[in-house]
Amino acid sequence: MGSSSLGGDAVNVVTMLLIGAFAAGATASSSPQIQQQEQTVIVVVGAGGTTEYAEQFAKWVALWQQACEEGGARYVAIGLDSDPNTTDRENLQKMLTDEAEQTTAALWLVLIGHGTFDGRTARFNLRGSDVSADELAQWLMPIVRPTAVINTASSSAPFLKKLSAPGRVVITATKSGFEQNYARFGGYLAGAIIDLQADLDKDGQVSLLEAFLTASHRVDEFYSAAGRLTTEHALLDDNGDSLGTPADWFRGIRPIKKAADDTLLDSYRAHQLHLHYSDNETSMPPELRARRDRLEIEVLKLRDNKQMFSEEEYFSKLEALLLEIAHIYKQTDEPQ
Repeated sequence: MGSSSLGGDAVNVVTMLLIGAFAAGATASSSPQIQQQEQTVIVVVGAGGTTEYAEQFAKWVALWQQACEEGGARYVAIGLDSDPNTTDRENLQKMLTDEAEQTTAALWLVLIGHGTFDGRTARFNLRGSDVSADELAQWLMPIVRPTAVINTASSSAPFLKKLSAPGRVVITATKSGFEQNYARFGGYLAGAIIDLQADLDKDGQVSLLEAFLTASHRVDEFYSAAGRLTTEHALLDDNGDSLGTPADWFRGIRPIKKAADDTLLDSYRAHQLHLHYSDNETSMPPELRARRDRLEIEVLKLRDNKQMFSEEEYFSKLEALLLEIAHIYKQTDEPQ
């Protein structure tokens, strides 16, 4: 389709382009599966404080371990075993240093436990010495691979501001450091991460965005059913602006409010992270998937800034991007 054919009903044009770009992907599951780079999931279990909390956290850890096994990800737990020669804090720092190599495989860091905030410094409570948001930001700085940091603790919001960075997804269980009550969000997120009931766009896999939205809605349902005031409000940041977006800013998986200063909206990168890929995705070589993901971000950026272009310019740029994505799917469907 040439750009000269882009007149007429804009909705029909976009529909035709999308069909042309993504139809090839519908048959990708018939292709042999490609050996994928192994994602790493580091689950850090903090000090439980009481037996009741410790038991809850152990259940959440077990869900993450199960998700990693089903998704073929490397699972590492910190805070479960005792070693007199090292601390959980030292283990975490060393593990992040070891995972700093450049790769297209994502690194997931999941913090499960309690947090504190004194009005200036937010900390995640480990056995022994705690780790602050500033310290964790410093430890993450050398890591250039796709990264998701999920802090499910109370008082976790200040971590979002400190850890926000381009190419990084950050999720916190609270919107403020002063939301200090026990947060249930982490349990719902652990349950949703590979639960196909959380597959909101019905593509056969659950993205981190979909798990975040599902868990947030289940938190709201819990407090509503209990007739209690909601004391936790999860946030997601993946555009590097350090602000974060709550689940009620979305309709389905799409944000319905515009970010300040035309910044790329939160959610796009989080929707490209999956712990368990569908058959279509596992048939795509990692380098092609990374390229496809970059192009999809360009499509979304173009859509968000549509008003800056004439109709002809907009659809010409859109066509070029979508046809390039279609070429990637064609390459995926070719015999390996």
